[in-house]
Order: sequence, then structure tokens, then C-alpha cells
Amino acid sequence: MFHTIIVPLVLGFAVFMAGMKLMEMALNRWAGPYLSGVLRRFTATPLHGLATGTATTAVLQSSTAVTVLSIGLVNAGLMTFSRTLGIVLGTNIGTCLTTELIGLQIGRIAVPLLFAASAAWLLTATAGEMRLLAWSRAEPMLQPVRLLAVASAGFALILIGITTMQSIGPAMQSSDMFQWFLTQSKSSILWGVAAGTLLTAAVHSSAAVIGIIMGMSAIGAMPLEVSVAVVLGANIGTCFTAVLAAIGSSKAGRYVALSHVVLNVAGAMLFLPLIPLLANLSAAISDTPASQIAHAQTIFNIACSLLALPLCYLPALRLNR
Repeated sequence: MFHTIIVPLVLGFAVFMAGMKLMEMALNRWAGPYLSGVLRRFTATPLHGLATGTATTAVLQSSTAVTVLSIGLVNAGLMTFSRTLGIVLGTNIGTCLTTELIGLQIGRIAVPLLFAASAAWLLTATAGEMRLLAWSRAEPMLQPVRLLAVASAGFALILIGITTMQSIGPAMQSSDMFQWFLTQSKSSILWGVAAGTLLTAAVHSSAAVIGIIMGMSAIGAMPLEVSVAVVLGANIGTCFTAVLAAIGSSKAGRYVALSHVVLNVAGAMLFLPLIPLLANLSAAISDTPASQIAHAQTIFNIACSLLALPLCYLPALRLNR
């Protein structure tokens, strides 16, 4: 069990998180200087905030980063709580991009992409150090290209990490613990929700948890309905980081974290009896298990955000807290 499950899981998770942090760092350096201004300028209404939150999370590939930044802006008095409501709804939609890409099963391009990105970074770094482009206006263009190369390398590491973690599928399927979990899940789907919540809270990455579930489903080890339940739980678990960031924050900052928790928990509870319908709908869209799970998460997050959007216009929530 140690060599067939623990080692690949830890190694894959380490590579996955390294890729996530590398991609997040590169994209944040590229878009970060403009992000605060964008969030303050384009969040006049909850609908604008939803679109802005979706776009910024898709660009940064981190709903946690956008949510934590929103809490920071509210604490600094640069943004009111009401302006963050739409952002919180949008972050849940924007974060689906990662799992949708993973669901495409493009792991085979990971190594070529890593080599290409590394070569591009080395080329731009060498050109910058040797001042090969100092004679023209092309030198300022090196920085975005270099950051894009780093982000691409990060994404390649994410794919490699997911592939490594998914390799534990056959060994996990034959383990007694996993069989016990499946037995419990057949009696109550809440076991799947609890597993997704606890795992995501522990590793601080819903994408990593969902990626592992995709691998288990791909070999037929986990029923689609149980996988969807884990996805709902993963969306609850992703609130944990925002809650930690809100500790010691202002009252308005705590409201931001609370709204994130309420959205994800209420959405999961709302969709809990609809898991068979959500599973059937995602199965109708795609034939591959990985894509079905990715689509289930996307449908869930979009539906929850759109259902909650009208509530953001309530006068009680529009006060400048």
C-alpha cells in the first residue's frame, strides 16, 4: 500500500501543488498590478461583480486568491462588502476552468509542453541577460512572454501531478478502506460529500481532489453519483482557506468569508437530492467519466451562482458594511 498508493499520491500532489503555485505566481505577476483596480472599478453591481470575479479567477486560476484579495480590499476600506457579493459568485464559476481542462484528458501533452515552456523561458531569459534586444523596443515584451512560459510550465506540472495521482486508481480500488467507503456511500451519499469536504480542507485544493476522483472514475472504480457527491463536498471544503483569511479581519471582511461559506454550503445542500439528476445531465453531455465530473462541477457552480445572484440585490445586503 505504501509504494502503490502513498508514494504516488504524495509525489503527485507535490508536483500538482508546485504547478499550481508556479502558474498562480506567473499569472499574478502578469495581472496582479491591475487586479485591485479592476475589482474596485468593475463591481458596481452584483452582475458586474459576477462577471469580474469569473474572469479574474479564470485568469489567475485561483478562486482562493481572488476571495482573499477581496477580503483584504474590504479590510483596507478600498471596497465595500456589497461589492464583493458578485465577486464571490464569480469565483466559483471561474475556478471550473481548471477542472474542465483536466477533464479533457490532455495529460499526454504535459511533457512536451513542459519542455517547450522551459525552452521559451530559457530563450527569453538569455536574451534579456545578454541584452540581445536592447537596441529595439522588443525588450519590454520579453516579460509577458517569460511569464506565459512559466505559467505554461506550471500547467504542465499540474497535468503531470494529476496523472501521477490518478495512477493509484487500481491499487486504491482493491484496498479494504476504499471498498468500505463505497459501501457506506451506497447507504448514504453524504459520505461522498463529507469525503470531498475533508480532503479539500486538508489539501487546500479542490482541483487536486476532483482530479483524483476523475482518475478513479476513469477506471470504473467509483460510481458517477458518488463522484458528484465528492465534487459538492470539495466546493464546501474550498471555503476553509477563506475562513482562515478572515480570522482577525474587520466585520466586513468576515462577512465576505461568510458569504462564500453560505453560497457553497447552501448550494451543496440544495443539490444534494438532485445528485442523480446532475449525474445524468453531465453524462448526457459527455461520454468520458472525467469530463462528466468536470461538467457536473461546472453546472453546479453556474446554477448556484445564478440562483444566488438575485439575492445580492436585496437592500439588506446592499448596505455599505
